[in-house]
Amino acid sequence: MKLEQLIGMSLCSGIQGDDNLQSMLVGTVMRKIKSRTWKKQRYFKLQEDCMTIWYKSKKAGNTHSTFSVGDVEAIREGHQSEVLLSIADEFPADRCFTLVFRGRRGNLDLVAESAEEAQSWIKGMKKLIENLENMGEREKLDQWIGDWFKKADKNNDGRMNFKEVQDLLKMMNVDMNEHHAHRLFTMADKSQSGSLEDDEFVLFYKMLTQREDVLRVFQVYTADGQKLSQSDLEDFLREEQLEGGDIQKHAKQLIERYEPSDTGTQTVLNAMTFDGFLMYLGSAEGSIFNPQRRGVFQDMGQPLSHYFISSSHNTYLMEDQLRGQSSVEGYIRALNRGCRCVEVDCWDGANGEPIVYHGHTLTSKILFKDVVTAVGNYAFKVSEYPVILSIENHCSVEQQRVMAQHLNHILGDKLLKSTLDGKAPIGLPSPEDLKGKILVKAKKIGGLEETFNGMVEDSLTGEVSDEDEAAEIDENNLHRESVRRSIAHKNRKLLVIFYFFSSFFSLFPQKSKQRLSKELSDCVVYCKSVHFSSFKHSRIHSKFYEVVSFTESKARKHLREAGAEFVHHNSRQLTRVYPTGFRTDSSNFNPQEMWNAGCQIVALNFQTAGDGMDLNDGLFSQNGRCGYVLKPDFMKEAEKRFDPETPQQRDHYQPIILTIQVISGQQLPKVNIKEGSIVDPLVRVEIHGVPMDQAKQETRYIENNGFNPVWYDTLRFTIHTPELAMVRFVVEDYDKTSKNDFVGQYTLPLSCMQQGYRHIHLLSKDGTSIPPSSLFVHIRFTELE
Repeated sequence: MKLEQLIGMSLCSGIQGDDNLQSMLVGTVMRKIKSRTWKKQRYFKLQEDCMTIWYKSKKAGNTHSTFSVGDVEAIREGHQSEVLLSIADEFPADRCFTLVFRGRRGNLDLVAESAEEAQSWIKGMKKLIENLENMGEREKLDQWIGDWFKKADKNNDGRMNFKEVQDLLKMMNVDMNEHHAHRLFTMADKSQSGSLEDDEFVLFYKMLTQREDVLRVFQVYTADGQKLSQSDLEDFLREEQLEGGDIQKHAKQLIERYEPSDTGTQTVLNAMTFDGFLMYLGSAEGSIFNPQRRGVFQDMGQPLSHYFISSSHNTYLMEDQLRGQSSVEGYIRALNRGCRCVEVDCWDGANGEPIVYHGHTLTSKILFKDVVTAVGNYAFKVSEYPVILSIENHCSVEQQRVMAQHLNHILGDKLLKSTLDGKAPIGLPSPEDLKGKILVKAKKIGGLEETFNGMVEDSLTGEVSDEDEAAEIDENNLHRESVRRSIAHKNRKLLVIFYFFSSFFSLFPQKSKQRLSKELSDCVVYCKSVHFSSFKHSRIHSKFYEVVSFTESKARKHLREAGAEFVHHNSRQLTRVYPTGFRTDSSNFNPQEMWNAGCQIVALNFQTAGDGMDLNDGLFSQNGRCGYVLKPDFMKEAEKRFDPETPQQRDHYQPIILTIQVISGQQLPKVNIKEGSIVDPLVRVEIHGVPMDQAKQETRYIENNGFNPVWYDTLRFTIHTPELAMVRFVVEDYDKTSKNDFVGQYTLPLSCMQQGYRHIHLLSKDGTSIPPSSLFVHIRFTELE
């Protein structure tokens, strides 16, 4: 294929007949909006590759910026961001739109000169994103090759001399011997012109990316060294990939799906060439994640307490919990990631309107009604299963009534206001029963029984739950508030120290009671927040609809002292665990500890990347990313006494040996921007599970090769509770003098792993994909004798 066909080939298809894309190629002046007062004109233009948006200030000499169409996750029309809402009186909705970027990058709010121009960009961007999502694996690789050529072709003459090729190798993380590089260059230079152009560069790239590791596997199963017959492929699927079912049918489908069209005769002959084999292993079917576990495959008809629920802490925050920005965007992003329990910290606001922010800090404030609107709009975009609004209520009775009005008026039928059958229930409903419903978790006057007896009076005193104790308003808090404000603007370190001691003293709260409004209390049905006394007390007195909340440290204490009791408690009731107040940087604890105890609502700071969110994303990547994952049977049955500290004592205990051969890596991203710096990659495999299963092992590091490192290192783990185990693959850039730099990671449940030869498609620190970076591994499970 010619190089010019590769560059922009797929994204620009059909551009001639598309007026919107033609208009984008010409370019448009739009206003970039950062706040009510920051509104500046920028010239936006789609580049010829149909992959890059370029923009620049109208003032001469100003620098320009670019972003990739692939970085854009969605386009929101109209006043759908706080920034655009703030200028709604100045610019009409039909001229406004927001580009939402993947990961944790801030959104881009834009105002076009006319509604027609806005629509042109909205429709054009949507088409480009759709084209990108519909690309096949080969087209994506072709696009990637074309992108590298453009980066290396410094003088834009459509050809590459040897100096440019050497620069390209450095850019691509390859530290290649100059003699070897020149030999490849000469072999690819068929025209002997001293430069590579068109298909010569494609040939050079193919020589550069030869997969000897995959070829070794291919040659074991091919009879003639050229192709795999359908029978050969069936042997491979059966013996190496350990696949069951109709192997004959599956092999035929793989040949039809992955054998390249330009060698279509192989399809007729029911055979797969090496190129087709490579395409299969690089596809979703050849990946480590079992495709059968991608969709909703679990029983969704069991009580809510039988599921792990993807849950967010301080959902309104975009940054840290001392001075970070509060935004409805936090709720939109969490819900779009499959989160099913969001937190709302409510305080009295001006003009009788409740506000949401992190109390006694410098975090900005947003309106409660705006939060409810965002939740109503985005609750069921990616999952139809119920959303829980976890309300931390610090409002007066008057403003609680306003909260109830907003919940009822804005959410309408989505808000669950009564039990499903209108009768006093005897147990929690299921996610299936609650599809499309939003549940409120908060304090409640009395219980469900009194509701049905008509015994509830207005504005009674409500019991304070554990999570409210940490922020209860009293006279001391009001005094501390004035002290905080006086030091906050002077010194961040002083603010952190002050916040630390405030959090410490809040561990010993004055047990004040709070008055509750009947209207808000009535919005609470199956999730009544209560104070925790003991597991013994709960076993005798607690109701199935009562929810207790623990800080991570209290949860660890209970787990340490009474693990089996904790698991038993969680088989019947919901438990929420949230980060300690000492985490002023909004860092996360390890959620695995809490899942080991069967805690369902393990609330993490979704805005903070790292190990905790990797594990959360990994666990909830299965079951259709719907935000609910069924717990193992031994954690759901009340009569079973599973203790995570002693997993070998449970029924049907069968440990397994997990053997992982880390074979190779492909096109790892550069992490050090210093010129000439090449990655020295190593792979660490971490097992997260019950304490006996916690383990990590590393490969050796490969010096100066982030492009195609080869290890063939074998790691072995004994796993005692495979049903709870998570496996995290981490690639790092080895450094003997300082901490290793993070390169990429991939986390998944052990139960979702496919055996055999598999590719692992790496993710960045914030959980977004970084194609075509991958690892090639061989996976095998064996029972421990």
